[in-house]
Amino acid sequence: MSWSQGLFRALWRSLSKEVKEHVGTDQFGNKYYYISEYKNWRGQTIREKRIVEAANKSEVDYEVGTIPTEWEAWIRRTRKTPPTMEEILKNENYREEIKIKSEDFYEKGKLLNKESNEELLALPAETQIKGHASAPYFGKEEPSVAPTSTGKTFQPGSWMPQDGKKHNQ
Repeated sequence: MSWSQGLFRALWRSLSKEVKEHVGTDQFGNKYYYISEYKNWRGQTIREKRIVEAANKSEVDYEVGTIPTEWEAWIRRTRKTPPTMEEILKNENYREEIKIKSEDFYEKGKLLNKESNEELLALPAETQIKGHASAPYFGKEEPSVAPTSTGKTFQPGSWMPQDGKKHNQ
């Protein structure tokens, strides 16, 4: 930021009655500010703002993980009070615990799955294949010309188109 931009921002803040209140800093060096609701020089009410000043100002794009989840919740107004450093560290330890427990659970599951597959798998039986399951007459003798019906099932008879152009006779 050049000195002219800094001067312009300072002048704008003095005219707009915008007062930044520093609320906290995270472990990455990002600074968080709160600007309460105020009226600007034209009499318009400007709602409260919660902003973050990135530690690495050369980065333009936001990357996941550069802001702790607790601070992100405060910025997005899903929580009313800013988080404390103790709360952030407690939640970080909890996430590490869960990560370790899930890795252990995954490893145990793989071992149990391997053992149970060895015990439960039956040897393949000798079967005699007769036809293909996608064939319309799988498991039957041959398709019949006449339709068949038994109870709730209906099997239409086989049909072959006639030669010639006679359709309605």
